[in-house]
Amino acid sequence: MVAIIGPNGAGKSTLLRTIFGLLDARGGQVRLKGEDITNRAPDQLVLCGLSYVPQVDNVFPSLTILENLEMGAFVRQDGLAERLERVFSLFPDLTDRRGEKAGKLSGGQRQMLALGRALMLDPDVLLLDEPSASLSPKMVELIFDRINLINSEGTGILLVEQNAHEALSACDRGYVLAMGENRLEGEAKSLLDNEEVGKLYLGT
Repeated sequence: MVAIIGPNGAGKSTLLRTIFGLLDARGGQVRLKGEDITNRAPDQLVLCGLSYVPQVDNVFPSLTILENLEMGAFVRQDGLAERLERVFSLFPDLTDRRGEKAGKLSGGQRQMLALGRALMLDPDVLLLDEPSASLSPKMVELIFDRINLINSEGTGILLVEQNAHEALSACDRGYVLAMGENRLEGEAKSLLDNEEVGKLYLGT
């Protein structure tokens, strides 16, 4: 699991959107499993094994929880029942509410649903944009616990987070962006202990 941290406006979300084909890359390459996937359309990237959870507008509020999850599996119907079961086991809060409209969910429950929908494709790599944004400390702890579990089960995760301490504590490697440039990189633990990172992003 890899974290991308940095101040507001550093280019973190832009990077994820570029990887997922929502913005054109102006240089460099995006590679997945050795294959150049730069500037491919999102529908093609989904078939390559990428799934993306944006920070906002990440669920369909007028659809039920179950319909949202089924939408996530639109290009892959095989094993649908098993993948639904996996999502509900990861997020039991959603299980008894599967027939309710997503618009009735709390912010934390919406984030659970957004993660669950992304997992319905059984992706190789999951792109997460600020999954802890606007959540209570208790919900942040729960969401990161689930993210760690998803990663431990074999899904690679590229995590953009404003909560630098939480992100670096959870991840194996980190990158620090500023003004669209990669300023620092290394093992997440070493970045946690880095004086410059501490002053700028960790409040230490």
